[in-house]
Amino acid sequence: MNAINAIFQSVLPHHTLSKWMSKLTHSETVWFKNLFIKQIIRHYGVNMDEALIQDINAFKSFNDFFTRELKPDARPLSTEKNAIVSPADGVVSQAGHITEGDIFQAKGKSFTVTELLGGSEERAAPFNDGVFTTIYLSPKDYHRLHMPLTGTLKEMVHVPGRLFSVNTATTEAVPRLFARNERVCCLFDTEAGPMALILVGAIFVSSVETVWHGVVTPPTRTTVQNWLYEENALTLAKGEEMGRFNMGSTIIVLFGKDYAQWNAEFTANKAVKLGELIGKVSKKSAPVAESNIFSGLIKRLGF
Repeated sequence: MNAINAIFQSVLPHHTLSKWMSKLTHSETVWFKNLFIKQIIRHYGVNMDEALIQDINAFKSFNDFFTRELKPDARPLSTEKNAIVSPADGVVSQAGHITEGDIFQAKGKSFTVTELLGGSEERAAPFNDGVFTTIYLSPKDYHRLHMPLTGTLKEMVHVPGRLFSVNTATTEAVPRLFARNERVCCLFDTEAGPMALILVGAIFVSSVETVWHGVVTPPTRTTVQNWLYEENALTLAKGEEMGRFNMGSTIIVLFGKDYAQWNAEFTANKAVKLGELIGKVSKKSAPVAESNIFSGLIKRLGF
């Protein structure tokens, strides 16, 4: 059955469907967006008690509701020493070691770090024999993404691709799914060495944005494009927002060899919340200077 679903998805016009869905989710027609919001809340059991805005009439569109803010105390950060925290609400699809450049997907399927990061072996090299996790965000989840550790932005890469669903059935059926879907790769320097946060698009989820760039896609592109951040590079603190999906999808986190280790219970199918402890820094690199955090903030404020 999963194979049939994968074949069906492969012939769908992914980006055209996502473009139509974007128009619907950004509609400001009051009766329509309110009906849409009510149906999603009811069907998926969205917890609106933790939302900063709870009156659905206050949302301009369905997407405004979907990317809603939470109350300031809704997701406390772990205070444990050397903590690596979850970057999102969701369910762990997989978590483990990167083996000879391969990342495990599901049921005997894998993909390489090199292809995930846009085909650059140089970009992938720091993560050889490191660790990874793939976290799936369902429609009921909070859809903003935050920093697992304090990090200084070095590079962002947009990799064009398909928009297969990223649910369990599809990941078990479609080979190299996360290396085929459109994605935005964000590379940081942290106290645990290089860290990559990969925001993977999916069916109806072609819009990904970051706090420093705004909307990265759409428009989609035909070739890989990258942005380098060198002078006055932005530094984001642990737990600070770094991006969001306009509709839900998957985030992949990578660390290099020996720098980080996941908690023993941080395994496939575990539900996680933003800010909770998922692992620890096991070896430290050069610390991220506080002055970089300050200069990054100044840059974002436009001074």
